[in-house]
Amino acid sequence: MVATFLNRRRWAILGSLALLSGFTVTACAVRYLYTGSSQSSNLVWNLFLAWIPLVVALLVYDAARRGVRPAVLLAGGAAWLLFFPNAPYLLTDFKHLGSWSGVPVWFDVVLLSAAAWTGLLLGFASLYLVQSVARDLLSATAAWAIVLASLVLGSVGMYLGRFERWNSWDIVSSPRSLFGDLWAGLRSPADHPRALAVTVLFAAFLTLAYLTFYNLLALGRGERESA
Repeated sequence: MVATFLNRRRWAILGSLALLSGFTVTACAVRYLYTGSSQSSNLVWNLFLAWIPLVVALLVYDAARRGVRPAVLLAGGAAWLLFFPNAPYLLTDFKHLGSWSGVPVWFDVVLLSAAAWTGLLLGFASLYLVQSVARDLLSATAAWAIVLASLVLGSVGMYLGRFERWNSWDIVSSPRSLFGDLWAGLRSPADHPRALAVTVLFAAFLTLAYLTFYNLLALGRGERESA
């Protein structure tokens, strides 16, 4: 019975996220048909990348429930962390607001908001699954430490992606250059005020937003248990 409920809840959540993604893609298509411009096409690609951490997190979560060895789960968690910034990265696409042309600004507000909201939900859903695995394997305290570290590292990834134009694949294709940039920032953060400010701002926002997301889920669990 519990397994059936969890399976239904999973498909309901995935279906909702798919509908949100479909809305964003449809809005991009409408924009293209109306303007003939592909200005928003990168939004579709970014949305596709935002799904990767959730897919990886689901694989890790299911593997943990099957009793797969912790070493394998750790490797899966590392792969998840590599792609995790792609989900909240959609927030940074708001930089295009006002620079895209051809449609009323309110249309782009809705389009970019839908993309950012979908990205946040995809990222937080994946983080929640990883936190559940970490809590079962380690402890609640350790799981929250992993959550906070992931949000900070995700914020670093957002900065690297938006301002330095790195992406998740570069850790394989150009690791020396990527880690060189990271080391330069870590060695003397005061010399990189923009990087520090952007990382702190996004980390604070993502942390508060995830706490809200987590507590809303907890509220839902409490209502089911008292029913």
